[in-house]
Amino acid sequence: MADNLREGFARRDFLRLVSASAATLPFAAYMPSPLLASEGSWPGFKDSIVLNNLGGLSDPNMRLRNYNKKKETGNPVAGRKGMAISARALEDAIDSGMTAVNMTLGYVAGDMDPFIYSVQEIANWNRRIRRYDDKLMKIWSAADIRRAKDEGKVGIIMGFQNAAMMGDDASRAETFAGLGVKIIQLTYNVRNQIGDGSMEVENQGLSEFGREVVASLNEARVAVDLSHSGEQTCLDAIRASKTPICISHTGCRALANLPRNKSDEELRLVAEKGGVVGIYFMPFLKEDSFPTADDVVAHIEHAINVCGEDHVGIGTDGGTTGVDDLEAYRAVIDDEIRRRQAAGISAKGEKPGVVPFIPDIQGPGQFQQLADMLYARGHNSARIEKILGLNFLRYYEGIWGE
Repeated sequence: MADNLREGFARRDFLRLVSASAATLPFAAYMPSPLLASEGSWPGFKDSIVLNNLGGLSDPNMRLRNYNKKKETGNPVAGRKGMAISARALEDAIDSGMTAVNMTLGYVAGDMDPFIYSVQEIANWNRRIRRYDDKLMKIWSAADIRRAKDEGKVGIIMGFQNAAMMGDDASRAETFAGLGVKIIQLTYNVRNQIGDGSMEVENQGLSEFGREVVASLNEARVAVDLSHSGEQTCLDAIRASKTPICISHTGCRALANLPRNKSDEELRLVAEKGGVVGIYFMPFLKEDSFPTADDVVAHIEHAINVCGEDHVGIGTDGGTTGVDDLEAYRAVIDDEIRRRQAAGISAKGEKPGVVPFIPDIQGPGQFQQLADMLYARGHNSARIEKILGLNFLRYYEGIWGE
């Protein structure tokens, strides 16, 4: 989950998957490549572009300390002047090898004005990027992603996870594009003026205004993201869009039948239209909500089976700093889940005792770990490079320009 989702609603939705062995690729996909090493690290990681297509720069350990301090004093911890990012989170992001990250900002849920709040958030993140310009850079084009790699920085891709800030004016797509917003997700979990989110049982699909918004996003060269959409909204938007769409962070419903995951029909149509699907590192990968790193690989492999290897990437929905005290951190998340449920934005699969990440694939080593696991499974280097970042880079080049 992006680290910027309001303190009360900061973590996202949890789902399931089946065991790793349940996701099978055609036999040929597992034939060892000439570069395959049965043991050890995948050798291509250092030179790879790694795109986390939904993530953040949060330090969960700082969040835990603030939570405990609030419990002790009864007062919330005031934000630091200048909205500093923790030094550890910055170093971990660099050390992880992450080239760029789709950073959620702007309105997601709550009683603030969606438009005003979103504009303020853009300004806040512009200030953060300027403050840490030795480590961060704002992404305007696909070429900037390559430049971030060359300069050893983390590119910040500004993205929204709810298009409610469009109000009743689809032309605001151009306004946000001019401010540097590169990806806009049409809905969050619940219904908005554009369409139904994944938690809406009516599954009514894209509204007429939603079609106007999709057209305006196409015209403004903003990527259309359908991660939290309801199934019919997703299918409608893919068909309505004149350019390929993306699903920045999801899982496969065939492996974990939970609403936040995408059906094979959705996955297949995204690929047929030239889009890319990012698999997340979230509890929704398993229906009992206790997945492991093997489940991440299983979902990636299923998506490759359905979409083809040119249409699958990653969007972890998390940061690159690991949790030091997992048991203590569960209390923070349990409290947050209760508040999300009370606000009506919780997703099926969220429940006490489940954290919004995969405990055995977290921290700055997570991308190398994933590459190593795919390599050990027989995926060749070219495919691993595509999954880590080249597929989404190609997609962004087509939407934003090179």
